[in-house]
Amino acid sequence: MTDLPPPPAHVEPFVRILGSAGAIEFLLEFGGAEMHFSGNPTGRSRLVQAVGPERAAALAAASHGLPARVPTAKPWIAQSLRAKGLPVEEIARRLHMSNVAVRRWLKSGAGIGGGRVDPRQLPLI
Repeated sequence: MTDLPPPPAHVEPFVRILGSAGAIEFLLEFGGAEMHFSGNPTGRSRLVQAVGPERAAALAAASHGLPARVPTAKPWIAQSLRAKGLPVEEIARRLHMSNVAVRRWLKSGAGIGGGRVDPRQLPLI
């Protein structure tokens, strides 16, 4: 098993607080939704049930730097799950995506900063 790819900037706070595996599970469960992080999370909270009270409180403390909508970060998740050894078909099922899209992300390095550049792309400068 190799090291996981570095997370994109918009996902890094979640990885720092929850760890890579915890961030992946969090993004798979809550990604795409607007989220309010309570300063005093209760045990009935779905967030507390998913990450535990300490990590829910840590997310609330860092909420000023978190996006209002939880990112999906599917390309990064696909790269991370592949680095853990999961087959493409399993990754596609977990992300609710086609295996074709997952293979494209894995081939291009999409979502991890430093993927291949299309040679047809004109320079921006």
